[in-house]
Amino acid sequence: MDVAMPHNLGREEVRRRLHANAHRIADGIPGGMADVSTSWPSEDRMAMAIGVMGQTLSGHVDIEDHQVLFHMDLPMALSFLQPMVEGVLRDQGQRLLAPPPA
Repeated sequence: MDVAMPHNLGREEVRRRLHANAHRIADGIPGGMADVSTSWPSEDRMAMAIGVMGQTLSGHVDIEDHQVLFHMDLPMALSFLQPMVEGVLRDQGQRLLAPPPA
């Protein structure tokens, strides 16, 4: 599942904001029961693992010139959650790209 979010920030600014805000990803997952870990396997890719309700969802965020592409791998057993996950990604994507709190 892919969700694209356009931006006009430049790659360096997107990287800076993702680094500063990545700890907020779990805030958008209902129930407050998610365990989120992130890593940076390359300059323009943030990998994510989200553990919730005994399942682990993996994905990554690719930084491109004019968009940020969120990619999540949903197991078939959880495919019915795709609309909810897309909504969370769109909402959290906006928060992740927002300027870090002062």
